[in-house]
Amino acid sequence: MTNADARVGRRLDEELNEFQRAENSPDYRVDIERIRFSPYFSRLSAVTQVIAQSGAGLAVHNRLTHSVKVAAVARAIAMNLHRDEGPTGKLVEELGGCHPVVVQAAASAHDIGHPPFGHLGEQTLDRLARDRFRLREGFEGNAQTYRIMTRLDEYDTHGVGLNLTRAVRAAVLKYPWRRSEGGDRRGSASDKFSMYAVDVADAEDALSAYGEIAPGQQTIECSVMDIADDIAYSLHDLDDFYRAGLLNQATIAGEFRAWRRDFAELRTLQTPAIKAQNRAPGHSLELLWRRLEHRDPWIADSDAFDAAVARVSDEVVDGLLTVPFDGSLAADRSLARFTAEWIRHLQSSVEVHRDPAHRSGHVSLNRRAWHEVAVLKFLHERFILDRADLAVYQRGQASVLVRLVDGFAAWLDDPHDVRRAPRRLIDLVELATEDYLGLRSERPELLDETSQTELHRRAVGRGVIDYVSSLTDAQTTHLDALLSGHTERLWDAGQGL
Repeated sequence: MTNADARVGRRLDEELNEFQRAENSPDYRVDIERIRFSPYFSRLSAVTQVIAQSGAGLAVHNRLTHSVKVAAVARAIAMNLHRDEGPTGKLVEELGGCHPVVVQAAASAHDIGHPPFGHLGEQTLDRLARDRFRLREGFEGNAQTYRIMTRLDEYDTHGVGLNLTRAVRAAVLKYPWRRSEGGDRRGSASDKFSMYAVDVADAEDALSAYGEIAPGQQTIECSVMDIADDIAYSLHDLDDFYRAGLLNQATIAGEFRAWRRDFAELRTLQTPAIKAQNRAPGHSLELLWRRLEHRDPWIADSDAFDAAVARVSDEVVDGLLTVPFDGSLAADRSLARFTAEWIRHLQSSVEVHRDPAHRSGHVSLNRRAWHEVAVLKFLHERFILDRADLAVYQRGQASVLVRLVDGFAAWLDDPHDVRRAPRRLIDLVELATEDYLGLRSERPELLDETSQTELHRRAVGRGVIDYVSSLTDAQTTHLDALLSGHTERLWDAGQGL
């Protein structure tokens, strides 16, 4: 079997024409078309990225526009690696290759598992899955993405999801392990993972095509998608918050200037003392540095961090943010140039390593760019995500998800009315039941409990979580109003029940 044959996997004999078979050139475009025609992909247009469109106008990114831009950034990086005829290109080929269409497909799919209300929804559903249904694996957006691709979103054949090639399935495995099994790859305390126990066999099959990739390591194509996601996240969220007028230039400038001014004194303080005064100017930047140094000593470098702070301070804080966005064509052009220049700079800062550090992929940003992305992310993490008004709003969204999960679980437990539950919800519970029974039969070591009663509880829980996590923001709030009897608008936004 050739390398190309192994990467194609399921569909080699089904959909490749004679010329492609002769050339051993799989048509990964079938994969990307199936992903982009998927209703799970379409729903991303109505799923929050960080702030809802209703809160800041139509200019902000949603999960769909973010995914489209990640795909564009990823494709450019992949094309450079794919065309490289030097030592880097040879190394890439030895490690399994970097097909630009595979990378685009993975980038398009990487967020389809994200639930309503962004990361707040992810955290809430994770807690509910573990507390309500004893699902020790809880909920994780990356694992849900893989489950959707390979199980929930059926194309034309039961049991194989979208029936994608191994290459594309492997390229979506950003954290190729189960919960708490990342070990040295991401830190044993990390809750990030890309497969539930019921999906392990499929993931192992996908990764089996990459004999040169060590266990727990991303494929080359997955690493490129991961980097592109970081680049897009760091810049497009900045774009959103700048357009919305949410980034206070004076406050941010005060943070950066205080850190530079008080650098020597801050370095003498113990971390608990800095945390206790994290709202004081300069302290949050120092905490960022210490977090990077603690979690990523393989790349964290004080001089590179200082240089990144200086560059972001010069080009963003004392550059872009000094002129408020006024909606004019000139403002649009200025912002477009700023974003394009940064993306080109970061795309050109990619390195390939045969033996990467334990928290890095084979493809990674160089030391300089890595620190710059960390500082760019800091801007919205510190000055947007920590805002008290956003926290109040998110607590309200969390309560909506709690009521929905509890309401649907109670409905399924009602013998007098369960037959009228949403058909798709019942289907998803039946799929989960099939999965857990199969796991008990074939891989019982992946289960900590195998009694019929407990497996039923978990199947119901997984089905409910699968169902609620697939809703849009608007569907979620509308269903909550219906189930709580707070609306008479029966037919609005309830499609797909």
